[in-house]
Amino acid sequence: MRILSFNIQNLRLRQGAGQPRLDGARDRDEIGEASALDPADRRLSAALLAEAKADLVLLQEVFDTDTLDWFNTRLLPAAGLPSYPHAHCPPGNDGRGLDLAVLSRQPVQLTSHANVTPSDLGLEAPQPGLPVFRRDCLMVETGGLTVFTCHFKAPYPDPDTAWPVRRAEADATRRIIERHIPAPSQGLWLIAGDLNEPFEPDAEPAIQPLLPPFSTDLMARLPEDERWTYFDSHSGRYGQPDALLASPALAARWPDAIPQVLRAGLAYEATRHRGAHLQGVGRHRPHASDHAGVLLDLPGI
Repeated sequence: MRILSFNIQNLRLRQGAGQPRLDGARDRDEIGEASALDPADRRLSAALLAEAKADLVLLQEVFDTDTLDWFNTRLLPAAGLPSYPHAHCPPGNDGRGLDLAVLSRQPVQLTSHANVTPSDLGLEAPQPGLPVFRRDCLMVETGGLTVFTCHFKAPYPDPDTAWPVRRAEADATRRIIERHIPAPSQGLWLIAGDLNEPFEPDAEPAIQPLLPPFSTDLMARLPEDERWTYFDSHSGRYGQPDALLASPALAARWPDAIPQVLRAGLAYEATRHRGAHLQGVGRHRPHASDHAGVLLDLPGI
């Protein structure tokens, strides 16, 4: 099985003058940027998925099911990639439509945890009756593998207030894994998504409950200078918010499973990437996203 995790950066379908169109890969504070670049952005997003040729695609920042379906049935075939027969985008808690989505070649069983509270999980929290996840922790079961795909709270606008939110999400994700897989070290599971650890991690990362020895960090199988997955054009900094955390059993079963970071869709301003770019990428835009895709092959599953 080939798995791709990709923060696609604000994928939203809109209706304008009776014509549907997808927003480009830009944040909401960049709304003044040329909307004429939006179609080119999304062609590049589709081209990145076509390059990956994944069996299971885990997307972050998709607005809704209509958006996912339009992208899947219109843009992916135009990029040379057949539409995925299984496409899901359950509603999360973001309120702005930054939901988690799944595209799969094989049937999947999904379990959303968008409505789960700390009280449900037996966790202490200042507001134990409110949903613990800012978006969701979406459990995807397929082919004997269980994937927990997440998009945790970003360290903005105030890192100090974001830290306990992200820690609560990490605690909740671990508790969900422990409840679903009674012997977590022996099960075949993977945490994949944008966990939003900051550029300069705190002395104790907010996601510490999910880190080794509870899991094996597959991104650590790459050289340190090859782990970055994100470029912030405002600060010029590089980071690695995108994660692949495997169960010890999964890591042992696939000792040679080394992630690939797909940076071909990043803008040329991310000068640390000296490899090939997709045709049409610009200095800042067009681009596929401000995140790279993270690809993992697990043969035989």
